[in-house]
Amino acid sequence: MRIGQLAAASGVTTKAIRFYEKAGVLPAPARQASGYRQYDHGAIERLAFVRAAQAAGLTLRQITDVVSARENSGPPCQHVVDLLEQHAGSLERRIAELTALLAQVRRLGHRATTLDPAQCHPSQVCHVIPPSDGGTPSS
Repeated sequence: MRIGQLAAASGVTTKAIRFYEKAGVLPAPARQASGYRQYDHGAIERLAFVRAAQAAGLTLRQITDVVSARENSGPPCQHVVDLLEQHAGSLERRIAELTALLAQVRRLGHRATTLDPAQCHPSQVCHVIPPSDGGTPSS
């Protein structure tokens, strides 16, 4: 099948398909005498894997490593499990950071209800968000 047909079958743009080829995630296809790319049905499966791996949070570099491992050593399942565990740990840390940020934003919002805008000094820009005092908002 040609690149347009692959794009339609896989839901991936032709530009992305060319990018994945260049990145090494999708093997370079055979070429027709006319120079058009000629893909086999394995390209659809590979693109489906790439999309699913990206949806799971893997980077293109990680996906390239997984594909390379598959092609060189067989099933890379343990490597994928390790990558997913690392990603889960990163997500947990980010969620903790966002939870702390949400608490700070809510504290500032509550603080705003206690302030009088008429008492906001021009040098402060806005006293709802006070200058940091060692990481703790001042009153």
